[in-house]
Amino acid sequence: MGLFVGDGSFWSYALEKPNTGSVFSLAWSADGTQLAGACGNGHVIFAHVVEQHWEWKNFVITLTKRRTMQVRNVMNDAVDVLEFRDRVIKTSLAYGHLVVATSLQCYVYNSRNWNTPLIFDLKEGTVSLILQAEKHLLLVDGAGLYVFSYEGRLISSPKFPGMRADVLNAQGASLSYDTIGIRDKSDEKVILLFDALSGKALGDGKPLTHKLEVVEIALDQSGPSNERKIALIDKNRDLYVTSVRHLGRETKICKLGSMVHSMAWNDAANILCGIQDNQLTVWYYPSVVFTDKELLPKTLLIKDGSEFSRAPHILSYVGTKVTLRQGDGSLVYSNIPPYPALLHEYSASARWEDALRLCRFAKDQSLWACLAGMAMAHRELTTAEMAYAAIGELPRVQYINFIKEQPSKESSLAHMLMFSGQVQEAEATLLQAGLIYQAIRVNIDLFNWERALELAVKHKTHVDTVLAYRGKFLQKFGREETNKRFLQYSEGVEVDWEKVQAKIEMELSNEREKAANTSVRSSVASRR
Repeated sequence: MGLFVGDGSFWSYALEKPNTGSVFSLAWSADGTQLAGACGNGHVIFAHVVEQHWEWKNFVITLTKRRTMQVRNVMNDAVDVLEFRDRVIKTSLAYGHLVVATSLQCYVYNSRNWNTPLIFDLKEGTVSLILQAEKHLLLVDGAGLYVFSYEGRLISSPKFPGMRADVLNAQGASLSYDTIGIRDKSDEKVILLFDALSGKALGDGKPLTHKLEVVEIALDQSGPSNERKIALIDKNRDLYVTSVRHLGRETKICKLGSMVHSMAWNDAANILCGIQDNQLTVWYYPSVVFTDKELLPKTLLIKDGSEFSRAPHILSYVGTKVTLRQGDGSLVYSNIPPYPALLHEYSASARWEDALRLCRFAKDQSLWACLAGMAMAHRELTTAEMAYAAIGELPRVQYINFIKEQPSKESSLAHMLMFSGQVQEAEATLLQAGLIYQAIRVNIDLFNWERALELAVKHKTHVDTVLAYRGKFLQKFGREETNKRFLQYSEGVEVDWEKVQAKIEMELSNEREKAANTSVRSSVASRR
């Protein structure tokens, strides 16, 4: 009788045929590294898991024995051997560091020096999960969660009600350099979010709640903390993305795709890849859904899945290489063009001329679409106008020109928010700046007639303007007024188009004058 060792995907790691008769019973150790079996001849056999492999860029790590690892640099074929005092339980290799947890200690190696690891003791010898980010790592054991720096300093230890650290896995937990995401095991619709540096719950402590059970989460790895995003796959295999820090705003969860079975963020740029219906889909700029969601289909790379076998799973997305584990256990690699990551870098550092040159050089429509979304997100209208023109989006080019012609910065900002579908924020911006007519006009343009009338009545101005545009709208469609509020105000307000136009011109003139005076004052203050 043979002893077969596999994993949850039912592909074979190893097959051994010990000379002990039939194996009647098996049991794994708590850390999953040792196996004991009761045999038919009365013997008890013990087995240890070895020959595991980890890869990162030009390094391949192999667990050759229970307490020995081999490090191979494939660039120069240099080999280093790492020896440990106790058997290896858990290992992770990413961001230039190898983290090895044994039954008593944690070893942290820098890829530039394999000779002198940093070593610190562990409270428990049952580390079940190691997650790495650019600046620190997360250890999970039976007692809790611990965030350490790569220098071995304990940074934080997040806690939450009903915490069961022993059931956490890589799909239900994620780490970035400023945030920790945990899927709540007691209610899998809930994602708990913590500040990685303090261990405290983000915001007011209210978790992120999805409409369905979540099966996988992943935090993006680059960019400022206030723009941190989390991607999630729910039980319907729909992929969503949302902001982690909402800063008092309503949570906006946007859908990126359907039938997504596995995903991973790039380690250096906020580019997301996923296995979508047996194809490899790469979302070059997932955040475009918050700026202009109609651009999303134009920012995708879809690679045919014929090069993959059944049920591939993404292991990592480092640099331009996606590593996938196929259904039969073999590893395959897929290369992604380097230009999107470079475009992200230019956008983050506001190098818009370089971004334009890159898009002209690459001659790729998906890059132009990414640049259009990035420029609008950073309110760089000139670059956005050129990018939208390059992909033939002429209505958006016209709207950007309309934004440029606005009489004040507040009006321009409000219409940029409108461009992204943030109507309430746009209205609030105008009202806060005292631009009542512009706030009313925004609602008129969106045919939010009742809100437009409500604002006019509340601020005791432009009631006749709202009635005039409402009358023109009804006349165009050959309809009669039926709204009671409009009928009520129509009886007491006389509509004169000449007066309405004169009032509008005066409002816009005052806005321009106020903006010009503000600009002059700022110029004088800067010279002083």
